[in-house]
Amino acid sequence: MKASTLRTFIAVHTWVGLIAGFGLFIAFYAGAVTLFHEELHAWETPLPQVAAPPQEPQALIDAVLRAHPQAKDDFFVRLPSAFAPQMALEFDARHFRLDDHGKLEEFQERSQLSEFIYRLHYTAGLPRSWGIYVLGVVCVLYGMALVSGVIIYAPTFFKDLFALRIGKNIKRMWQDAHNVIGILSLPFHLMYAWSSAVLALGLMLLAPFQYLVFDGKLLQLVGADISAAAPVKASGVAAPLTPASQLIAEVRRAVPGIEVATIAYRHAGDANAQALVYGVVQQKAVADMGAVVLNASSGKVTRVMMPENFSPGTRFLRSLQGLHFGSFGEIAVRWMYFILGIGGAFLFYSGNLLWIEARRKRQKLAQPRSGKLMAQATLGVCLGCVAGVSAVFLANKLGPPGQLPLWEARSYYAVFFGCVLWAFARPPARAANELLTLCAALTLAVPLAHWWNTGLNPLLALLRGDFIVAGVAVIALLFAAAFWKMAGAVLHRGRHGDPHSVWSLRGAPASS
Repeated sequence: MKASTLRTFIAVHTWVGLIAGFGLFIAFYAGAVTLFHEELHAWETPLPQVAAPPQEPQALIDAVLRAHPQAKDDFFVRLPSAFAPQMALEFDARHFRLDDHGKLEEFQERSQLSEFIYRLHYTAGLPRSWGIYVLGVVCVLYGMALVSGVIIYAPTFFKDLFALRIGKNIKRMWQDAHNVIGILSLPFHLMYAWSSAVLALGLMLLAPFQYLVFDGKLLQLVGADISAAAPVKASGVAAPLTPASQLIAEVRRAVPGIEVATIAYRHAGDANAQALVYGVVQQKAVADMGAVVLNASSGKVTRVMMPENFSPGTRFLRSLQGLHFGSFGEIAVRWMYFILGIGGAFLFYSGNLLWIEARRKRQKLAQPRSGKLMAQATLGVCLGCVAGVSAVFLANKLGPPGQLPLWEARSYYAVFFGCVLWAFARPPARAANELLTLCAALTLAVPLAHWWNTGLNPLLALLRGDFIVAGVAVIALLFAAAFWKMAGAVLHRGRHGDPHSVWSLRGAPASS
């Protein structure tokens, strides 16, 4: 390869990585946490000590429709599960359930911790209405950075695959760590760049074909692949609903072994009422979520969408979702995704550090202002995200009851923007040490806050077989120890390392 061509690929890899890196760090760090979405839901809202008596879904449906007839057009029922044992009905962002005496009550979700971190994963903290599209574009840039990185490092692939030269050459050590993580996890990152772009921008990518090629009819053609059933039109003829338990029985006859999770209703009380029943089918396939569509009045099954009979389009989309969320395997797959996700976050963090090192002036105490600003931005955004996520966990246990969703969101943004401001107000080495210490303190406080709030310490939780509480505590302790170690290493380098660096505490302040 010509030197000029190689320089072009290096420039593309560097600048695309820098532009996309901040959003991708947040997406990967939050995404690694949200892999355990259901377990987090159980952690944020402790399960009741006494199991609630079983309830009929139809009783809840009838009670809601009597009290709120407007709900009939579109609502869904969430059936009890191991991590959410309370059956609930939702319409128009309102939640309803039956109390122990069968009386209807409206309630607010006690906590939004797992949902907030999931939203952070696909918006990077931006407003949901457009944040997902911004992150989709970022993922396209991410794919460009991956391709250019492969072209750059392919000639030395095997020579440097397991090279990790630890010593005084800090740049070489970070370069080795960046390369080995990037190369070993390359298939994972290619899958994520591709799947994220498709899932975030899929409909936008179809728009030109919808209006310029298919005369506005493309979505009708691919609708059967995207959703289980097209929305039905009400007939205007009143008809009673078939009891939900009978619908579930029909679904289980059509798909033996399905674990029914939710039932979505459209036009309840009409002869054309529709019920979409979603559930998990345990089988050796990447896509394990299926759906059965029924006429909710007659109880007749109108469509069965299971992995073995998916159309090519549906198989592609559902398999892509399964690969993206790691839902196709057992707990070992999610732990593997967790490690790769944290490694991915490190990849973007280390990429920024390498850019700073590449611009370092080896013979001058005063370093370029661009290096200092990039160091401050990297510390503020990346460590702000880490500290903010830990703060959300703390707010869940220490915030006022009844206002937890508000406090969880506020705690993240307050800590995140506070870290960004702190990073720009302090010298990089000082800010790195202080922010990493903050990350360690907040993360260490997570199991302590849970202990204080519930009276259940991690060791007792482990003895009782509560592996969720014990697992969160162990991960928090490991991460807190890592952040503390990193804080000490940054401070040591600042005091004793090369003075010709933005990370030095011995040199002059950065020049303009």
